[in-house]
Amino acid sequence: MARLRHPLLPIVSDHYDRRRLGAELLVVLAIAFGASTFNSIVTIVNRLTMEVALSQQTATITRSYDSRPLFDLAYQLISIVFGLMPVVLVLYLVWRRDRPHLGAIGLERRFWGRQTGWGVALAFAIGIPGLLFYFAGKALDLTATVVPTSLDQHWWTIPVMVLIAARAALLEELVVVGYLFARLRQLAWGAWAVIGVSAVVRGSYHLYQGIGPFFGNVAMGVLFGWLYQRFGRVLPLVIAHFVIDLVVFVGYPFAAAAWPELFGLPTGD
Repeated sequence: MARLRHPLLPIVSDHYDRRRLGAELLVVLAIAFGASTFNSIVTIVNRLTMEVALSQQTATITRSYDSRPLFDLAYQLISIVFGLMPVVLVLYLVWRRDRPHLGAIGLERRFWGRQTGWGVALAFAIGIPGLLFYFAGKALDLTATVVPTSLDQHWWTIPVMVLIAARAALLEELVVVGYLFARLRQLAWGAWAVIGVSAVVRGSYHLYQGIGPFFGNVAMGVLFGWLYQRFGRVLPLVIAHFVIDLVVFVGYPFAAAAWPELFGLPTGD
């Protein structure tokens, strides 16, 4: 993957502008991940103070909103569309008049096919270690049993799972990597400080799944941050995240049915 050469946003030195930019950054992060982060913190405290072992508890990522399929679909689509609004806000904030318009967050139209290929390769490179990390966390009682989806099977279930995977990939990579890196660079933060903050933010809103997923996502954040710092391209990260989530969401029902003991589910015996 070649380096991306694009003009970075200028470093802000004026005290008032720095405070204003810092306030903008906090507001964007609060809109995008504030509720999920604080809910995750409360949830992990709740889980760790229960008498039931963490590995015996269940964390569901995507659940049904209504027992009637048509209304459930409507609620799911509303959640997906409005869940992408922080992405729209970020794109608006970093848009530049000159080309590449979104170069400040590593998005440009050149080499999209090649970047997609790198993203798929990255997904396979980290997907298997991530799965092993999950099972290790379960064995060490650091991770709850993660159920990617509890949606009933309808004609629209898989298309909705595709959209949910796309929303998660766009939201996390464009905000936690592209936007966060752009703004912290403007505030003259060092490279590893930016990578560290980005990784911790990523891990924080996954805490509801357990201590293991927090550190697993921090590790993923460090890798993604380093790749972005080195090559300046966010699309491969979006593609990798999308592929991983899509495989998990779509493949989970089949894998859980085939190996229920492996996923900590009842066998029905």
